[in-house]
Amino acid sequence: MSAWNNIYETFDPIAFTLFSMPIHWYGIMYVLALLSALYIGKYFIKKDKLDFKSKELDSYFLYVEIGVILGARLGYILFYDTQTLYYISHPWQIFNPFVNGEFVGIRGMSYHGAVLGFLIATYMYSKKHKIEFGKIMDLVAISVPLAFVFGRIGNFLNKELIGRETDVPWGILVDGILRHPSQLYEAILEGFGVFVVVYAYRRFQKFSGELILVYGMSYGLFRAIAEIWRAPDAQIGYICCNFITFGQALSLGMSLIGVVAWLYFKNKSKKRGSF
Repeated sequence: MSAWNNIYETFDPIAFTLFSMPIHWYGIMYVLALLSALYIGKYFIKKDKLDFKSKELDSYFLYVEIGVILGARLGYILFYDTQTLYYISHPWQIFNPFVNGEFVGIRGMSYHGAVLGFLIATYMYSKKHKIEFGKIMDLVAISVPLAFVFGRIGNFLNKELIGRETDVPWGILVDGILRHPSQLYEAILEGFGVFVVVYAYRRFQKFSGELILVYGMSYGLFRAIAEIWRAPDAQIGYICCNFITFGQALSLGMSLIGVVAWLYFKNKSKKRGSF
């Protein structure tokens, strides 16, 4: 076995300690993901000369950050966590970063919950500031994908969302079992792959809001493909045919909704031009 296969045996998930508080690589990757999305957005505002002020993006970023964190955490508790009833009766524990007095951070986030929180936050922002919803969403579609690369690397470094068992030479030993580094597959597909699709489609865009629909379709498809190598959540397992995971079902559903919405708004755009 190579050093790569045994990376978890030597890797320290704690990057450094600040005032006796451990700072994990996962948290650093999360911050990098957020900052990269923000600055990529600013880059495309200038590059494409979008009618969106930089200060507006900063303000919107705060809205979205709150929506994403709330949605991701609540989504995980409602859809994945085995202690849902406990958190419902003890809501103050939902964002408690301490376990038995030890700081461990907030663990357990759902991407699909984050999407819902993001949509609600974006809708509220667009209404309050009277900015076209579709215009904001198109900017998000091109800004977010590359941020996923950092997020998935964070999952990998945090030894979570592990892959299925394998015998490939680049597999990673997790508790003595060789597994696919599926988090890195997801970084490539959901990050770079989705970005390439959305970026390439920009020249064919016909109506405001179309890019976010392309993003939804491509992300759902790539996520479903990536989950072929990802182990199902232990508390849920496979939901069909001893192969299909809950994440795949949600992702394919997301992609299908994107297709239906794209067809609907494409037809509607012939009359109105946006949504």
